[in-house]
Amino acid sequence: MLRAVVDTNIWISALLFPSGMPGKVLLALAERAFTLVISEPLLAEIEDVGQRPRITRKYGIVQKDIDRLIGLLRERAEVIPITGELRVCRDADDDMVIETALLGLADVLVTRDDDLKEASEVMIYLESAGISVLSVRRFLEALELS
Repeated sequence: MLRAVVDTNIWISALLFPSGMPGKVLLALAERAFTLVISEPLLAEIEDVGQRPRITRKYGIVQKDIDRLIGLLRERAEVIPITGELRVCRDADDDMVIETALLGLADVLVTRDDDLKEASEVMIYLESAGISVLSVRRFLEALELS
């Protein structure tokens, strides 16, 4: 089964737009179509972003929605301890995503973040560890093939 780290931006989009492609990733997780690999710092970031006033006001997200998402992620994921010491990306928040993928022996990292998808030093580092960076669409396609 495919082991995947799914970035915060995908989970927040799934919460805001459940009928969109990120929502399909959440549904695939609920159906156990892949093994989610996550870390405590990633869970904390999802909760923090989900509670931002501009998101709660604009989209009507309440704490119960965030709690439900975090609960599902905790229930279905392998929570990997990370050190927070990895420094590969220009954005320290992205380093925790990379470290989660490395220590969790992920096959793929799913993101919309250009720092993870397009920075050559990040791509080379991840590729050397056997981790592919996929868009949501490519990840969903990979799940259909496996």
